[in-house]
Amino acid sequence: MERVVDPLAQKRSLPAGRAGTIAFIVMVAALVIAPFFTYPLFIMQAMCFALFALAFNLLIGYVGLLSFGHALYFGWASYVAAHAAKAWGFPPEAAILAGTATGAVLGIVAGALAIRRQGIYFSMITLALAQMMYFVALRAKFTGGEDGIQGVPRGHLFGLFDLNNQMTMYVLVLVIFLGGFLFINRIIHSPFGEVLKAIRENETRAISLGYKTDRYKLMAFVLSATLAGLAGATKALVVQIASLTDVYWPMSGEVVLMSLVGGLGTIFGPVVGSFIILAMQYKLSSLGEWVLVIQGVIFVTCVLVFRRGIVGELANKLRIRGL
Repeated sequence: MERVVDPLAQKRSLPAGRAGTIAFIVMVAALVIAPFFTYPLFIMQAMCFALFALAFNLLIGYVGLLSFGHALYFGWASYVAAHAAKAWGFPPEAAILAGTATGAVLGIVAGALAIRRQGIYFSMITLALAQMMYFVALRAKFTGGEDGIQGVPRGHLFGLFDLNNQMTMYVLVLVIFLGGFLFINRIIHSPFGEVLKAIRENETRAISLGYKTDRYKLMAFVLSATLAGLAGATKALVVQIASLTDVYWPMSGEVVLMSLVGGLGTIFGPVVGSFIILAMQYKLSSLGEWVLVIQGVIFVTCVLVFRRGIVGELANKLRIRGL
C-alpha cells in the first residue's frame, strides 16, 4: 500500500545539504563573473527565463499540476510593467511591482477556475485562458498590437541608480533572480512545501490527513503566477520591449521544455534548462525555423533517454537529494 507521511512530521532541514550549498555558491560565482566573458544582455535574459522556469517548476514539479498557459502571467506582467514605465512614468521598481501584481491577480482568477479540474482538464483550462488573453493583448490599444510596446525606459532605480548602465541593470536582475531562487527554495523545503509534495504523490491520502488540498493548490498556483509575473516584468525592462511573443502559447511550451531539459522537481534544473535552451536559440538563430525542429528532437530525447532531466540524472547518479 502506498504510504504518505504526514508532512508536518518531516525534518525541516535542507535535503540537499552540503551539495546544494556548493551548487548554489558555484551558480552565484558563475553569474557574477559571466558578464565579463559574455554578452551581459544575454545573461540577463537567461536569468529572467530561469526565474520563469523556476516558477513553472514550482507548480508542476512539486504539486504535479501541468499548466499550458503560464505565458499568460509572464506576458501580461511584461505588458503592464512596460506600459507603466513608458506611459505612466513609473520608476523601475514601481513598474516591476505593477507587473508582478498583475501576475498575482491573474493567477488568483485563473487558479480559482483551473483547480476545479484535474489532469488534462486542468491543463486545457489554463491553455484556454491564456489564449483568450492573447487575443485581448492582440486587440487592446495599450499593448500596441503586433508592434508591442517598444522603447521602454529603464529609468533610475530608487531615483539613484541609472539602469541604462548595463552593469547596474545586471546587478538588479541578478538580485531579483537570486531572491526569487532562494524564495522558491524556502517554499519547497518548508512545511507548506512538504504538503505540496504530499498532494503530488497522493492527493486522496493528503485529504485523509485533513489537508484542504484545493486551498494549497490555489496558493501554489498564485505563487507560481506571481513569480512568473516578476520574471516577465523584469524582462520588459531588460530588453526594453513587451511583445505578443511573451503571451503566445509557444512561450508556455518553451518553459515546459526548459524545465524538462533541466529536470522537473529539482531546484537547479530549470536554471540549467533555461540557459541551455536560450544559448541554443542564440547560436542556431541563423537556421530560422529549424531551431523548433531541433528543440523537438531535444524534447523527445529527454523524454525517452533522460527522463529526470540533466540535473535530475546527475543527482541520481551521484545519489544527491534536493538538487
